[in-house]
Amino acid sequence: MKASEQVKRAVALRYQADRDEAPKVVAKGTLETAKKIIETAKAHHIPIQEDETLVALLIQLDIGEAIPPELYQAVAEIFSFIYQLDKNYGNPMPPRRPE
Repeated sequence: MKASEQVKRAVALRYQADRDEAPKVVAKGTLETAKKIIETAKAHHIPIQEDETLVALLIQLDIGEAIPPELYQAVAEIFSFIYQLDKNYGNPMPPRRPE
């Protein structure tokens, strides 16, 4: 999905190596909910990756559900991209509060 176009679907993932075996879906939605997910990510300087095919697969998962092994490679590439951004440009994300 293109952030500049009308957002139709969005999925947010979380991965914390010390507590998650695999990335998990933490938010998902269509139309206005998708727009809010994107706006929230932007407000918190969370990188956005646009991939309609991957979103179509991830949106089928439940909130809190770990991604299936079949999607590990695709999601790993996205996380690798984000880690490279952090490395090259500094971490734009504010410190997280303990949960």
